Amino acid sequence: MAAASVQSGRGVIAAGHPLTAEAGAEMLRQGGNAFDAVVAAAFAACVTESVLTSLAGGGFLLAHTAEGENRLFDFFCQTPRHKIPADQVQFFPIQANFGDTVQEFHIGLGSVAVPGTLAGLLTVHEQLGRLPLKTVMAPAQHWATQGITVNGFQAYCYQLLASILTATPAASALYAPQGTLLKEGDRLYLPDFAALLDQIAQDGADLMYRGPLAEQIVQASERQGGYLRMDDLQQYPVIERQPLAIPYRDALLLTNPPPSSGGALIAFALELLATADLTEHRSPRHVATLREVMRLTNLARQDGYDAHLYRDDVLEEFLGSPHLAPYRQQLLDALQPTTLNKWGSTTHISVIDGEGNAVSMTTSNGEGSAYVIPGTGVMLNNMLGEEDLNPNGFHQWQPNQRISSMMAPTMVLEQGKPRLVLGSGGSNRIRTAILQVVSNVLDFGMDIEAAVTAPRIHWERGSFHLEPGYDRSTLEQQGIGAEDDCTWWQAPNMFFGGVHAVGRSETGDFSGIGDARRSGACVIVE
Repeated sequence: MAAASVQSGRGVIAAGHPLTAEAGAEMLRQGGNAFDAVVAAAFAACVTESVLTSLAGGGFLLAHTAEGENRLFDFFCQTPRHKIPADQVQFFPIQANFGDTVQEFHIGLGSVAVPGTLAGLLTVHEQLGRLPLKTVMAPAQHWATQGITVNGFQAYCYQLLASILTATPAASALYAPQGTLLKEGDRLYLPDFAALLDQIAQDGADLMYRGPLAEQIVQASERQGGYLRMDDLQQYPVIERQPLAIPYRDALLLTNPPPSSGGALIAFALELLATADLTEHRSPRHVATLREVMRLTNLARQDGYDAHLYRDDVLEEFLGSPHLAPYRQQLLDALQPTTLNKWGSTTHISVIDGEGNAVSMTTSNGEGSAYVIPGTGVMLNNMLGEEDLNPNGFHQWQPNQRISSMMAPTMVLEQGKPRLVLGSGGSNRIRTAILQVVSNVLDFGMDIEAAVTAPRIHWERGSFHLEPGYDRSTLEQQGIGAEDDCTWWQAPNMFFGGVHAVGRSETGDFSGIGDARRSGACVIVE
C-alpha cells in the first residue's frame, strides 16, 4: 500500500516500488534490523526499479543506530584517475521525450564514472546488518528469476529512456526482448542478475572491484572509449562522513554533508524559513515565502557555493550568521505587504525498526550508459554524462574526486530518537521536495501522509512550477510569480520528486508513505 500506520510492531519501510518495500519488510519479519531491510530493498530495487538504480551506480546512506550513533556512508561515484584524448572517448547525446519538452542526455562508456553502490551496500551490511548476506539477497534473486510485472510508472520510465534502453543489443535484450519496449503488464526477467548475486555472496565486493567483473569493465572501457581503468576500481573508497546536523524548531535534522550539495542547501533554506512568520498552509504568504526561500537558496548557490564544495570550512562559512544575514533580510523585505533536468533518475528507501534503528538511503544510476556488463544484467552509470553533475562542462572534471550530488537522505530527530526519515529522487527538486515535507511536519503539524501528498512548488532560475491545489487566481491577483515563467501543472507529477517517508511517534506508533508521484509503497511489519 502507498500509506500505512500501526501501533508498535517490528518496523516500517517506504520505497519506490511495492516489491522493493516488501523485500525490506521480509527482513524485518525474519528478525533482521533496519540495515538488513534497507540492503535487501536496495538489491531488490536493482530488479524492480532497474532504470533508476544499479549496483554500478552510486548513493548515500544515513544511519541512526539504536545506541544513538549517527553515520553517513558516501558510496557515490568517483571521477576516474586518468583522461584519454577526446577523439577516443565514446560519448554521445540521446534525446528523452517528456511530451512538453525534449531533454538531452549523454551515454556511452565515456560517460561512466567509478561505481560505488555494490561496495556501499556490502559495507553497510557488514558493519550494521545481522542477517546472512544470502538471506538479504534472496528477494532480489527471486524476482530476478521469476520476473516482475511492469507497472505503469516503470513503463512510463521505459518510454522516457527508450533511446538508452535500446541503444545497445545487450540493453535491448533486457528491456525490448521481443523487439519492442516492454509495456505495462509485461514481465521483466533478469536471470543473469540472480546468478550474479550468488557470485557476490561468495566473493564480495572484490568481484566488481578486483576480480572477473572488474576485468570485464576495464577491458570494455579500454577498447571502446571509456575512462575506467583497473586502479580506479581497486582503489575506490566508501567514505564515512559526519552527517550535517541542523537544529530546526524543536528538532534536529540530519542530512548529507559536503562535498554533496543537497544537504547544505536544505540547511540553508531551513535557516531562512526559520526567520519567516509562516501562516496558513497554501496561503498566498506561505507560497510567497517558499518561493522566495527557494530563490534565495538558488542565488546563494550561484554566488560561489558550488566552487567551494571541497573546502574544509565551506559549511561553517555558508551556514554562518554573517553569510546568512543579508539573505534573511532579503526574505523579510520580499515578504512585506507591498510585494530545469526534468527526469532525476533516482530512488529512495526509508526504514525504522522496532529497536530504534533508522536508515535513509538514496541511490541512482543516472540515466544509465546503455552498457550492460555481459552476463550480469547490470547497466553501468552515466554520471560523467549528467549535465547537473558536470557544472564546468563535460570532460572538465578533476581526476579522482568524489562527484557532488543533490541527493540528500534526511532524518528528523526529536529527543535523540527518529521521528521522521525521508528522502527523494528528482535531481534539483530533491532539496525543495524535502524542504516542503519537513516544513509540513514541523511547521504545520501534518502527519506523514498529509505532508507528502500535499501539493508542492519548485522555483529555479526564474521558472516557477506549481502542482494543482493552489488558488491560482488569488496568487496571481497578489502578484506572486508575476516575474517568473509560471507552469501550473494539471496533476501531481514525478517532476516534483518522490518523497518516501516513514516515522515513529513518541508512543511508538509507526507510519509511512511511498510517494504516489513515483509509484511508491509502504509496508509496516507488526
